[in-house]
Amino acid sequence: MKFVTGASQKTTAWQDLAGGGLNGPVTVHGAVHALRDMGGVAFLTLRLARGTVQCVCAPEVLPGGLREGCWVELSGAVRPEPRAPGGWEIAAEGVEMLSAPAAPLPVPLGRGPLRLNLDTQLALRPAVLRHPRERAVFKLQEGLVRAFRDHLAGQGFTEIHTPKIVRAGAEGGSNIFRLDYFGKKAYLAQSPQFYKQTMVGAFERVFEVGPVFRAEKHATPRHLNEYTGLDLEMGHIRSFYDIMEMETGYLRRAAALLAAEYRPELELLEVDLPDVSKIPCLRFQQAKQMAAEKYGCPIRDPYDLEPEEEARIGRYVKEELGSDLVFITHYPSKKRPFYAMDDPEDPQYTLSFDLLFRGMEVTTGGQRIHDWAAQTAKMEARGMDPADFDSYLMIHKHGMPPHGGLGIGLERLTMQLCGLDNIRRASLFPRDRTRMDP
Repeated sequence: MKFVTGASQKTTAWQDLAGGGLNGPVTVHGAVHALRDMGGVAFLTLRLARGTVQCVCAPEVLPGGLREGCWVELSGAVRPEPRAPGGWEIAAEGVEMLSAPAAPLPVPLGRGPLRLNLDTQLALRPAVLRHPRERAVFKLQEGLVRAFRDHLAGQGFTEIHTPKIVRAGAEGGSNIFRLDYFGKKAYLAQSPQFYKQTMVGAFERVFEVGPVFRAEKHATPRHLNEYTGLDLEMGHIRSFYDIMEMETGYLRRAAALLAAEYRPELELLEVDLPDVSKIPCLRFQQAKQMAAEKYGCPIRDPYDLEPEEEARIGRYVKEELGSDLVFITHYPSKKRPFYAMDDPEDPQYTLSFDLLFRGMEVTTGGQRIHDWAAQTAKMEARGMDPADFDSYLMIHKHGMPPHGGLGIGLERLTMQLCGLDNIRRASLFPRDRTRMDP
């Protein structure tokens, strides 16, 4: 009888090769990324789970029919080679073909940058994602999520998982996907807002990494109809600035993690990590006025920031304050959801903020209303029926501490970090108004 103990076999990973000693025997698994036959010797570039490695092979070592896209097991010795990427290579002693493709790849992955338009790239996504530059984007995205989880766990947060099929929208408006739920009206969640507030009453500090759905008929480089939200909510705050402090702590953790463990991806994509040691804060009206005066652009919408306005504010902050990031605080109440707490000193504005990163909003957050009477009064003032939100208002009715939170758009954060020109490049399989596959 055989028993499984959980002790898995260790295979040589890319980081083991990159950090290990030279001249040692290794066995690696991967795909043939490129193959060049130079007559008496062949140069095989092997694509590993992370990164690539140059292998030098005698012709007799290579199995028949070997070509790009084949998956192999290769054994040999690591040795120094200044002309090879990374300064080392593997002298192959044996190559076993594990599988061969039924058709060649639709794009040449081993010949430099992909030169395809975005629509073609997205249509060929399963193949294109094997390209080193494409993979690097999502390794950095992995690091952003790792840092979020690690930082918040260290700050006493509990990770939660909330429903994505809901009875009512959290943000209001028409940008909500409707569906039939066994004969009842239901919706895809616009955010985990109601549930994460609810869980503050149970755990005090909570976070979630999960999908968010917005039924917006847009076609811009900064919007998706499904994206990943990094959400947190925390109780017993003294001010909504506590939430901004928490996000700044996360960003510092993320920058340190990426610098320490994701250097190859940063170098491949030529990413310049932002200085997150301190982030300036500007009030909404102040930021609008400063950018309008410096760049001679009139203010068209006094209640919100247009994308071009965000870009100008980002430029202003970079030029005047030397920062890639800026918190914009005290947004007008007219443009914030019903659960946003109004500023007691001027109820036209809210105790809320956005974080702009290199001229684009990547975070929205703020302090929430925690008093039952205040929350129902604000709903009624907006023409809403509190009875439609009974389950949500239960938390206010039975007592809540002062609390607040934020939501970060993971794809936007990735896009701005990597300097991408379209948010679809920061989504593995993007969903917009015309795309449902692959």
